Amino acid sequence: MVLVLVIGDMHIPYRSDSIPPKFRKLLVPGKIQHILCTGNLCLRETHDYLKSISSDVHIVRGDFDLNTSYPEQKVVTVGQFKIGLIHGHQVVPWGDNDAIAAVRRQLDVDVMVSGHTHKLEAYEKDGKFYINPGSVTGAYSPMERNPVPAFILMDIQSSTLVTYVYSLPPDGEMEVKKIEFKKGDREE
Repeated sequence: MVLVLVIGDMHIPYRSDSIPPKFRKLLVPGKIQHILCTGNLCLRETHDYLKSISSDVHIVRGDFDLNTSYPEQKVVTVGQFKIGLIHGHQVVPWGDNDAIAAVRRQLDVDVMVSGHTHKLEAYEKDGKFYINPGSVTGAYSPMERNPVPAFILMDIQSSTLVTYVYSLPPDGEMEVKKIEFKKGDREE
């Protein structure tokens, strides 16, 4: 079992003060092996917080990140899965599934992770898997009227990816949904 945290669009302190305490209680050191971040951390302290959870942190540059050393895109291999990572502001129109699929094909990956829209999504299309972790802080976005704080935890077991989608709706009760994706099913 390999646990991968997929997180992004924090916008701390510009659009949100912090990661919700209910999420912080779950995101503790020693349990998560890898972190994939879609960017918009905004502060060095947010980067340091992610490094305190796992030493293997992969971050791409968001449109609000001041750190220009983050790459625009990245491919990470975890177990049998090649995972593509972009922020998403480069994809036009923003959040367009076909445009994101084109980037996935260009990167030649099994799983495509993108952010920017602050809209939580996890779905299979044409034998590949697509993830948008939304905004872990629920930060304001002009594209999503009422963003809900969210993140994704992937459990990679051989050729199976079990995705746990965590969200914190306005009622304050955490929701967790499970989605399973098997590599090799319905390849394009």
